[in-house]
This record gives sequence, structure tokens and C-alpha cells, in this order.
Amino acid sequence: MQPVAAGPRAPQAPAAIGVNSTASHHSSSWCTIPDMHLTPEDLANITTLTLAHYEDNADSFEAGTRDHDVSQNIAALLRHIEGEPPYDILDLGCGPGRDLKTFTALGHRAVGLDGTARFVEMAREASGCEVWHQDFLHLALPDDRFDGIFANAVLFHVPGQELPRILRELRAALKPRGVLFSSNPRGGNQEGWNRGRYGAYHDLEGWRSLMAAAGFEELEHYFRPQGLPLEQQPWLASVWRKASA
Repeated sequence: MQPVAAGPRAPQAPAAIGVNSTASHHSSSWCTIPDMHLTPEDLANITTLTLAHYEDNADSFEAGTRDHDVSQNIAALLRHIEGEPPYDILDLGCGPGRDLKTFTALGHRAVGLDGTARFVEMAREASGCEVWHQDFLHLALPDDRFDGIFANAVLFHVPGQELPRILRELRAALKPRGVLFSSNPRGGNQEGWNRGRYGAYHDLEGWRSLMAAAGFEELEHYFRPQGLPLEQQPWLASVWRKASA
């Protein structure tokens, strides 16, 4: 679930809200994030159906994203990590392994993680890296392991009510003063089903509030793609440091 497209087509931020969480996953339907009340059964359904979408489209996803240039995002993560390289990097939502190969080629020690079984196989074969098969709502990460976490086009798949917990778990997996990079499609703090995948679409202030509450300090943010007017930049990229407890 990786680069500048999440699946064969890039996700579209919602244009309307107000549909409840029981709406069909085959349609586009939205609700404001604070209004969502998802049951354990809802969360299991979200995970199962979203991962099934990626599983069914794994080969076309790999073909459609292999040439995407996310060097700006990789550089943003690496320039804020303190200390001397090589760094221990977690590629969260590594997909077929494109960015694992890049981190390894740069001399870093990269580990991948993805919830889609086919992506895990593809990433291991493509990169030669260790790749963990975990879904984003049931992470089992070691504490204080990573200098940096690269969460490129992935955290928007986490339902809003679960995101504070997941962000705290990612923070715990970082070494002291470790760095987290995230890139998500922008929206108006809405979430719901979008062409077979579940997504939550935050604005800058909403994302800042979530990250601060989870114990992160903002280092920088920017919008992508580069060089376009803001209304043509659907991606919000941001870099955060693990704050002292």
C-alpha cells in the first residue's frame, strides 16, 4: 500500500460526507471522522476487504507504481534522522518493495511491513529484505528499534478511531528522537469506503493534532506533487520527531 497511488488508481479525497459506516464498500461513501463509531466487526470487515482489494490487484499495482518518484519523501525522512548512517528503517506498508530497494541501495538497514500477503512475497523477492506480514490494526513492533519509519501512502487506511493507538505504537517502535515520515491524501477529516478500500482523509490541522497527541513534534510538511497549485496537490507529506516522554 505504497507510493503515490494506493492501488491501480490513486485515491480520491471525499467531496461529500454524511453516509454511515454500514454503506457498501463498492461505492464511495463518507462520514466525518469524529462521528464514526466502528465495532470490532466493522474493523475486521474494513481490514479484510481493503486487503482483499490489494491482494486482487497486486500485480497491476506493482506495474503502475514501480516508476513513481518518491525521492523527495525519502530524502525528507533521511535528512532529519540524527547520528551517523546506516540507519534502521521500517518501511510501513512497503507494498511490492520498491522503496525497500532504494533504502538498501543507499546503505541503510531496511525492514518492510505489509498486510497483503502477495505484497510481502513480492517485497522479499524484490529487495532481499526482511518483510513482516502484519495488518495495520494489529501491529507487533519491537520497542526502540528504528531510527526512522517511512509511512508513505499508508496511514490513511487506518480508521480515525484507531489511529491514535497506532501512532503511539509507531512512536514506541522508534529510537529516542527517531523520525516518522507520513504521506496521505488530503481531505476534510472524513472517512469511508472508496472504490473497494477504506480511507480516512485528514487536513493539515487535523493531522497535526493527532501527531502531537501521540507524542510527536513536527519537523516539516509539504504538499505533492511538487510545482503545482495547491488545489492540484492532493498529498500531504509531513515529518515528525519522537518527542521526549
